[in-house]
Amino acid sequence: MPSSPSTIAGLTQQGATLDELWRTLTLQAGYNAAIVVLGATLLGIAGGVVGSFVVLRKRALLGDALSHAALPGIAGAFIVATLFGAQGRSLGVLLPGAAAGCIAGVLAVQAIVRWTRLRDDAAIAAVLSVFFGAGIVLLSVIQSMPTGDQGGLASFIYGQTAAMNARDATLIAAVALASIASVALLFKEFRLACFDREFAAVQGWPVGAIDLAMTGLLVVVTIIGLQAVGLLLIVALLIIPPAAARFWTERLRVMLPLSGTLGGLSAYLGACVSALLPHAPTGALIVLAAGAVFAISITLAPSRGVVASIVRLLRLRVRIAVDHALRTAVERADGARAAQPGRTLALILRMGGHARVSDGRVELTPRGTERARRVVRAHRLWERYLIEYADAAPSHVDLSADAVEHSLSPALVAELEAALRGRGLPAANGPPNSPHPLDAGQQGGAA
Repeated sequence: MPSSPSTIAGLTQQGATLDELWRTLTLQAGYNAAIVVLGATLLGIAGGVVGSFVVLRKRALLGDALSHAALPGIAGAFIVATLFGAQGRSLGVLLPGAAAGCIAGVLAVQAIVRWTRLRDDAAIAAVLSVFFGAGIVLLSVIQSMPTGDQGGLASFIYGQTAAMNARDATLIAAVALASIASVALLFKEFRLACFDREFAAVQGWPVGAIDLAMTGLLVVVTIIGLQAVGLLLIVALLIIPPAAARFWTERLRVMLPLSGTLGGLSAYLGACVSALLPHAPTGALIVLAAGAVFAISITLAPSRGVVASIVRLLRLRVRIAVDHALRTAVERADGARAAQPGRTLALILRMGGHARVSDGRVELTPRGTERARRVVRAHRLWERYLIEYADAAPSHVDLSADAVEHSLSPALVAELEAALRGRGLPAANGPPNSPHPLDAGQQGGAA
């Protein structure tokens, strides 16, 4: 059995065995590897929880703008610290600089929106581009300074998760717990600002302060995530997990923990894969894992997923085809010889117990007859309603009724009957007569 590596770099691509995979997943692949996996997981949880409100407030680009605005703050803090003889590479210097850059970016976006006619998206795009360009210029200035190169600041662009130590992981854990606790304490206020901002303002809630607190949490999570995944990719942990969670639930109380779980799972899987493939960037692997979680969610979510949507669409088309076949059969006095369905539809009619198809004829069962009468009645009621209340020509209402008859619930049918009863329509039992002159001789089979 191969010996366990003590660091992430100790694992090689050739040595990624099942035993090493299990050790990595269970945090037994070495101290440094466990620190990186735990730190990234906690960052993913915090990003998923805080990012949920960013997604719900439709401010996904704001996180991207903040991450890009952090770069000139980092570079500026390094320059100032170096000029005063301090250690410019210290996180105690760089993180406050990143915070200052993020705050400046937020203020710039708010000022542009308030004092110009530009919308949020245009303001965010402008600030994002200008601040990132300023950061690149400052990095070139740092490179020309007598102190040497950029001092490793370029690692903040793409992240350097493998350099995370116990102190960094502890800081991430503390910030993550504080962020989650803040969301729990301000849950009611955040929910109100996300879903009914105007009502909150009318009721006297400090909407501006609530937005400021929400943005402050976003800034904090962005800053602590710079070293792990970099300023270009941190937005993925803020946006992708909430977007994936949104496919699984309609309730905010479920979405928040689910988003945090998906964010933590994405970071955990990405960091574990990075431990097994040391030459692959951890931040990029975390984002790819989040993308895989999103792809699974958008595909397999029970109500909003692509598969569920396709199934609903197919079921609707089958129901419409069956309704049309049954309505045609019950409306024709000749036994519906001309309404012979195709093989697939005939099979569906037989399997549903609605009809027996043989010798070019459709013979309705009692169940099929009852359903056909309901469909015919809904069809005729809607036609009469359009003619009586919308002044539609009788020759123009059949197509609309074909589309609406499948979605009229018993309650809506009752309302239509009540609305038309005062005008002597429809009859108390059975569907009303067709308003089409050509159908007048076919009502005997429908009555």
